[in-house]
Amino acid sequence: MQCMAPTPGYILLSAGNIFSLNSNSNPESALSSSTIVDATKINSTPASAPEWLALLECSSPLCNDSHLLQLLETVSWPLLLNLAEQHGVVALLASALQHGPGRVAPTEYQQKIRELHRAQVLATLKMTAELFRLVNLYRSSGLDALLVKGPTLALRAYGDTGARHYGDLDFLVRQRDILRATELMISAGYQNDISLDAIRAEKIPGQYTFVRIAAPLLVELHTQRTMRYFPRGLPVEDFFARRQLVPVDNHEIPALAIEDELVLICIHGAKHLWDRLTMVADVAAYAARQTALDWERCFATAQKIGASRMLNTGLLLAGNLLRAPLPSHIASRIQADSSAARLAKQIAAWLPAAGHALPGLVARALFRARMRGSAAAGLGYLLRLTFSPTQEDWSSDEQTPPETSHSALAALRRPLRLAKKYRGGKTS
Repeated sequence: MQCMAPTPGYILLSAGNIFSLNSNSNPESALSSSTIVDATKINSTPASAPEWLALLECSSPLCNDSHLLQLLETVSWPLLLNLAEQHGVVALLASALQHGPGRVAPTEYQQKIRELHRAQVLATLKMTAELFRLVNLYRSSGLDALLVKGPTLALRAYGDTGARHYGDLDFLVRQRDILRATELMISAGYQNDISLDAIRAEKIPGQYTFVRIAAPLLVELHTQRTMRYFPRGLPVEDFFARRQLVPVDNHEIPALAIEDELVLICIHGAKHLWDRLTMVADVAAYAARQTALDWERCFATAQKIGASRMLNTGLLLAGNLLRAPLPSHIASRIQADSSAARLAKQIAAWLPAAGHALPGLVARALFRARMRGSAAAGLGYLLRLTFSPTQEDWSSDEQTPPETSHSALAALRRPLRLAKKYRGGKTS
């Protein structure tokens, strides 16, 4: 018997994404509402640990109950649950335990998983309702916006909008529309973290973040200029031209084409150095479920934007770690990329630690350069990432004065900030 697919209607998020806001708080500073994770234990989890192997089995599209049962008989349940929360795969663990193997879980942990169910259902139902409200607002205002990841990715990858965690809603809009989009979000009751003056001055943040305090809810708008981790410029017009409507609870949600989304989630994984299992699980589930994928279009899109190695690495991780059932010609194609294979092996070594044991600054830089491809392309990519400032690099007065909109000081501050942030190896 195989592990059951996520139960339709159950919407699970990592508890770390449930946050409480007041007028002076920031969602990024929110604490988990469940078990406090012992980072030392997570950091020391080897790739051979039964807890990690059990989590891989739960996250595989080909999850096998009998193998999972054998693993669960030897696990430390506190560590298993902590790992699942840190890796954002509580939903997949709950689904795998729902039948058969669930009976081996101690009563205490069965109860904890049920509590996570209830908390996640309430949080994501609220988020889904807000998704519908925002999509209707954008349509009525004539604003083009595509949902990125979130509920549509969960539906496409797992057949259930609640099968993966998402703590915010992400939309792609054109850069020329960002001022109007910001004004719409303000009118909808959101607080903006990038001022209108900064937008008019054409300052480009990492993303445009909006918080609705009353809910609380978090929304991020991305443009072709904020997505710096695309090796080349994001082909935003191609993405909009190929858009697809995804039915979510009888609402038509505009989203990326399935091929574009697969490439994007591999780039997103590379951006975060593949530090969470949920990123690999998404690729594996997506490739397994979307049997109508036009693989040639996937590879053509990746090549056009310089992300071929990122795509190959994501697919190798999905196949090697989670047994994603890739077509034979695709498996052969990605296995021929020896550099991607070495990167995937490196990622597999640090992945169990859930971002607590990432490489230091120099190794991180080399990793990013190798993700881009050739030495010349990798160097150019690394330099662009190093000297392209975001709002974290702006000084306190740079939110408003137009004359500082292209401050060279912000670009120079960025490598110094990154060196301090990632000294010794920290989360991405």
